[in-house]
Amino acid sequence: MKGLEIDDKLSIPGGDLSWSAARSSGPGGQNVNKVATKVILRFDIEGTAALTQAQKRRLRTLAGRRLDASGGILISAQAERSQRQNLERARASLRRLIRKSLVPPKPRVATKPSKAQKRRRLRDKHRQSEKKKRRAPVRGEDN
Repeated sequence: MKGLEIDDKLSIPGGDLSWSAARSSGPGGQNVNKVATKVILRFDIEGTAALTQAQKRRLRTLAGRRLDASGGILISAQAERSQRQNLERARASLRRLIRKSLVPPKPRVATKPSKAQKRRRLRDKHRQSEKKKRRAPVRGEDN
């Protein structure tokens, strides 16, 4: 299989990709019953040397349920009537996923609540407390 061009700096070698075809459940009439148009593209994350360990880690996180037990990503495409178009769709989907994983996440900057926010929160807590106190049964002098 030919390699996958991610951007001008990164390319996934064809040896890290494999694909298989199966019968599709999508559109196509009788064609669906006769021709294997569904494409399942597999990318071996662990075996590739094209990505750094940090990129592989982010890619595994982004892959979610598409990750298989052996550490590969499975992407299936069956929207089109032709196997070739479905293969291109699967390759484009993998390309998008890998591009997303190349962007490192922004570090979270811890912030403190403002004084006004703290005052509002305390005021709201006090109001809620008063509301609940008013719900309690009234106690008279004889109780």
